[in-house]
Amino acid sequence: MFKVMVPKATLKELEKIDKQNQKLIFKKIKDLEIGSFSSDKALKGKFRKRAGNYRIVYLKENDILVITLIRIAHRKEVY
Repeated sequence: MFKVMVPKATLKELEKIDKQNQKLIFKKIKDLEIGSFSSDKALKGKFRKRAGNYRIVYLKENDILVITLIRIAHRKEVY
């Protein structure tokens, strides 16, 4: 089980997204909590999880089992 940290800036990005996509994103964040990383892609020291047209960019710290969400944004804006 991982602990997911959500900075205020990331939370503000999430609040701007419509409710239907928010539900999908929360489901994907729950997957991160339980350690489901199988379909995630590596991005220069960070990782990316797909959630529909949105991407969740996160940093996984193996030693202390913490995942910090870096950014949640539409796929056009995240790269």
